[in-house]
Amino acid sequence: MTTLVLSLLLSMHLAAQDNKRFISDETYRAKVENAFNEKMQLVGEQFFNAEGLDLNTEETDALHFLYAYMALADITDYPTSFHAANVRTAFQARKEMSWGKDVPELLFRHFVLPERINNEPLDDSRQVFFKELKKRIAGLPMKEAILEVNHWCHEHVTYQPSDGRTLAPLACVQGAIGRCGEESTFTVAALRSVGIPARQVYTPRWAHTDDNHAWVEAWADGQWYFLGACEPEAVLNLGWFNAPASRAMLMHTRAFGDYNGPEEVMLRTSNFTEINLIDNYGSTARVDFRIVDRKGKAVNGARVDFKIYNYAEFYTAVTKYTDTKGNTFLTAGKGDMLVWASKDGWFGYAKASFGKDKKITIKLSQNNQHPVASAFKPVSVDIVPPPEQAVMPEVSPEMAAKNKERFAQEDVIRKAYEATFLTKEEANRIYPKAANLLAMSRGNWRTLLDFLYRHADNEERALKLLRSLSYKDLRDMPAQILEDNFSAESDQLCPRVENEMIILPFKQMFEGEFANQSWTLADGTKVDKKSIQENPSLLVQWIKENIKIYPDDKALRIAQTPVGVWKSRMTDTRSRDIFFVDVARSLGIEARKDVVTGKVQYKSGSGEWVDIDFEATQQKTAETGTIMLTYEPTPMLDDPKYYSHFTISRISDNGQTHLLNFEEGQVDMGGGTSWNNTFRKGTKLDVGTYLLTTGTRLANGSVLATNQQFTIEAGKTTALELRMRQSDSDVSIIGSFDSESKFLPVSGLGASSNANQVKVGKDVVSILSQTGRGYFVVGVLGVGQEPTNHAMRDIAKAKAELDKWGRPLVLLFESEADAKKYATENFGALPKNVVYGIDVDGSIRRQIATQMKMSTGGQLPVFIIADTFNRVVFASEGYTIGLGEQFQKVIHKL
Repeated sequence: MTTLVLSLLLSMHLAAQDNKRFISDETYRAKVENAFNEKMQLVGEQFFNAEGLDLNTEETDALHFLYAYMALADITDYPTSFHAANVRTAFQARKEMSWGKDVPELLFRHFVLPERINNEPLDDSRQVFFKELKKRIAGLPMKEAILEVNHWCHEHVTYQPSDGRTLAPLACVQGAIGRCGEESTFTVAALRSVGIPARQVYTPRWAHTDDNHAWVEAWADGQWYFLGACEPEAVLNLGWFNAPASRAMLMHTRAFGDYNGPEEVMLRTSNFTEINLIDNYGSTARVDFRIVDRKGKAVNGARVDFKIYNYAEFYTAVTKYTDTKGNTFLTAGKGDMLVWASKDGWFGYAKASFGKDKKITIKLSQNNQHPVASAFKPVSVDIVPPPEQAVMPEVSPEMAAKNKERFAQEDVIRKAYEATFLTKEEANRIYPKAANLLAMSRGNWRTLLDFLYRHADNEERALKLLRSLSYKDLRDMPAQILEDNFSAESDQLCPRVENEMIILPFKQMFEGEFANQSWTLADGTKVDKKSIQENPSLLVQWIKENIKIYPDDKALRIAQTPVGVWKSRMTDTRSRDIFFVDVARSLGIEARKDVVTGKVQYKSGSGEWVDIDFEATQQKTAETGTIMLTYEPTPMLDDPKYYSHFTISRISDNGQTHLLNFEEGQVDMGGGTSWNNTFRKGTKLDVGTYLLTTGTRLANGSVLATNQQFTIEAGKTTALELRMRQSDSDVSIIGSFDSESKFLPVSGLGASSNANQVKVGKDVVSILSQTGRGYFVVGVLGVGQEPTNHAMRDIAKAKAELDKWGRPLVLLFESEADAKKYATENFGALPKNVVYGIDVDGSIRRQIATQMKMSTGGQLPVFIIADTFNRVVFASEGYTIGLGEQFQKVIHKL
């Protein structure tokens, strides 16, 4: 074959490749192009600039697909070149990884190509992770590759709880820690980087206990599998959450764009398709709902919020809308939810029992101007979660042992990196005034230290700025943001308003924009920097006249940067509120988004916080009244806690509920909002209608809840009883205990008191690591003391039942010397699952005494029965007869 013919064939091949279409379905492709054109017309064609990027047809199609369904913030805050680079890396992974050709177009489009996973800042992680991982997993079958990627993730990141802001994947790696939402975002990003379809799965709230969880589903060889992010197991479909997941009411994920897969669609928006995955985890049932008005007529477009009891509120886990016949439906785990429907200010609600109810009609019977008298009386709501039906995959002892060995090796790798972080002692030697800040910043410490060195001539301002940052901000705040806020004229140094992305400097920009130009409002008022400083309400009016509100109120509300809002002159209401605060602070005006109510406010010259209402013609502070809650303390619950036992939500004029976010505090240290410190003597609330929710969580996960509406009138006090319902037959949750608490393990304890056999471990371990998931007993012993001897004998008497129960008993000594004095021969045969240890510094004893309100400070011995969801269902201290029998009564009800 001649060179000319070869060249011609190659040219034809390249031309065919260049003309290949990303979306093969012509109808769907046309739909995407139409959505792309409409988006560009709405936002502005200047935000899509592919000039000079040398994109082929397939890459252009893919980029158009992303822009068609992209959140507004991702269009205005990231250049086209950033998105194009991600597209090219996704195609490169599909070409180079052996499974690339086997991934269906639908899954590649919606679960590989998209950059955004949650509400994290976007970064270059796809390119970084692809280079890191492609050789490591080369040649592996797809399922093995998923497991290997998760091992790599565990080498870099481990779990630590934190606030609700989601770190970017690379920021997670830099700090080596993340909460479950961040770990799963990171792991999905890693899997997608090598062309494996992956999605973040959320149970927005557990049904049987407080809190939520996120993990990962990955696709291999025609099937979706789940895995715990950064928690590698020997096989897929295995995690600590197998059992809890079987008790969940809802699992969902957001598929990017207009997704048409086999799963049940819960909500379809202009950005994403929310799909229901609950059928993958537990037994489910469907309930149909019909929403009607006061006259019994069907309501089209009614908002229907499906609410799960969690953290003492009925939390909206998913939202749907009714069709023209007033109908909608939901498939959920076989338990109970509260279903709240609303439209145009009218609302109504009902309890739904999935697996029992088939069809429920909810009448929109009241609004804030037409209340229903019965709703202002306490309404008991009994909530039952789904039963546990865990399915566990088979794992041989050899596989489990090998995985455990790898897990330990990965911990060593990660800890070696963490050893490069500054300890508090090291930071104190380098920069004493910022020692705590530098230690908390983990992998970001060099950024902070360099910043301090650069501004040694104005150290006070530099330190003030760093101290305004949250713990998480210290870990990922970039130098350019620090410099912008430091160098600005304003003394309002904090760059953060709420949990928004902070990726672009803005403060000096706004100083210059408002100092160098002026605007004339519709009423003829001149607006510039000076006039706004004198009258901040002018900034409100300027925003109303110059910033358009994005017309799609169901769109994904990723907060735009203030720079993105400024350039596009378009935003959603959340980003508008942040924009106001950022601009006001840039001009030296104290402004905030109130943590409790979410209201945007600025401080007037008289020192009063003024509420911002973008719909009002004049800004003023809302009228207030007082809510006072009465409660009769009991020995087991002397001071009910906000989020643990009760919450208050405002029922807004649109008929929806909005939780008041009072300070949570450190519950294990006795902090946070409670009845006694906030509501016993009364606290101020804005005039309006509210919902008080209380709940007693039982050990089986059920809840005895109460709802009661109330109104706050200007200058008046509303008094309500805080009703905490109790069960005579079931075990209640009486407190919390941190199952990650650490102790030193002790081995070598037998029937004799030979001190030479006792060995104390070098490293502390967590209670969770020794007990596994589930219930357990923790006891702190007073060795040689009569109360402890009685308790141990009683436990020995209950050996048979405790062995049948099969859960661990963690028995802790106060010191190594006590451990060496201890001899089981004094008590008889103890249960087989006893784990011994030393309560280092007495921290576990103090925690139990504080949480359980032990008046003696925890007279030894102290015992609790708790679980790894940190729920305490039994506690005792000091001299107790029949302790073993009490244990049996409790465990038989669990």
